[in-house]
Amino acid sequence: MSILLDSMTRVIVQGITGREGAYHTRNMQASGTRIVGGVTPGKGGQMVEGVPVFDTVTQAKAATDANASCIFVPPSGAADAIIEAASAGIELIVCITEGIPVIDMTRAMLIVREKDARLIGPNCPGMCTPGQGKIGIIPYQIFMPGPVGFISRSGTLTYEVVALLTEAGIGQSTCIGIGGDPIIGSTFVDHLKLFEADPQTKAVVMCGEIGGSDEEDAAEYIRTTMKKPVVAFISGRTAPPGKRMGHAGAIISGNTGTAQGKVAALQAAGVPVADTIFDIPDLVKKVL
Repeated sequence: MSILLDSMTRVIVQGITGREGAYHTRNMQASGTRIVGGVTPGKGGQMVEGVPVFDTVTQAKAATDANASCIFVPPSGAADAIIEAASAGIELIVCITEGIPVIDMTRAMLIVREKDARLIGPNCPGMCTPGQGKIGIIPYQIFMPGPVGFISRSGTLTYEVVALLTEAGIGQSTCIGIGGDPIIGSTFVDHLKLFEADPQTKAVVMCGEIGGSDEEDAAEYIRTTMKKPVVAFISGRTAPPGKRMGHAGAIISGNTGTAQGKVAALQAAGVPVADTIFDIPDLVKKVL
């Protein structure tokens, strides 16, 4: 079993005729993902990587019965692409694009919530269900099926930690990169709830970073509600206050968003927190 994505998920690619869209469409197909169409305004009627291209998401959904979308659209148009997908009834939207203006994402999130869609990203690597497929740019070859769910704000940490888990013989149920921008579509808590309800997932690894309060919110959910074990890692422990570190959302403002505060909140919730990513596999083996 998996959360959000399985072999029956029907995916369209917004921006499929661009270089990145076409390239990652091929990679998603190679992983087993069912890519049923693409969308690029003005290029409807073409074929890219063996799938039809439509001018609008509404047309694509009507023709293919798609229920998921992967967005490879430049920042100036990505928020509108999210809005178009949500308005057309796409249930799962994965937006890879980095650098979408905050005011545009604020507008897009209003529609996402109104239409009850689920948005992963923006500024994320996407997601993967090992053995069934992926949506996004995650390198599929590092994954193996198994009982551990994985959530991260960082794409690079996703790759590094999953590779360590696989090397240690620890397979994954579903892996999600939620994105590192100030405004993202879904949180740690959103996905912890799904992993908690998933019979295949026996434990969860959560990789957070400085900035915001998402990890503290997750700690409270784990403390009060979650039954399955969670192992965590927080990056950015040496980051100076007021300096953005990599992600637009990775910034300490005043006394909030510090790595130390996040680690303390997770430890208070009974979560083992790794000092380095290399400690994660051993901690997972102890809680499985």
